[in-house]
Amino acid sequence: MIEIGHETLIPIREVPRRLPPRPNGKRVHVSACYRWIQRGVRGVRLEAVRIGGSTYTSIEALQRFADQLTNPGRETTLTITSTTATRQRQIDAAEQRVHEALGSGPDRRQQ
Repeated sequence: MIEIGHETLIPIREVPRRLPPRPNGKRVHVSACYRWIQRGVRGVRLEAVRIGGSTYTSIEALQRFADQLTNPGRETTLTITSTTATRQRQIDAAEQRVHEALGSGPDRRQQ
């Protein structure tokens, strides 16, 4: 977790300039940084804070992110993403169609 008083905050738009270019010479796109925050990479998310409508991370958070991706067994916390209401309705409808096709009800699956 980022401690605002003890870490060096940087805006997300500045992260690509703080990282070395990729082998092809291009920089990481800022949208990739937002994906690292929202979805993560292999279960590891980049820590970030929102202040006044802007999103920030820290140099130290970038280091922790890189360390966890480099050493996957060390201090890795898996992120469990919650299912959105729309997706849950789709899942429920699909389960209902399966039960109807098989001629079984939802209460039969608990037997």
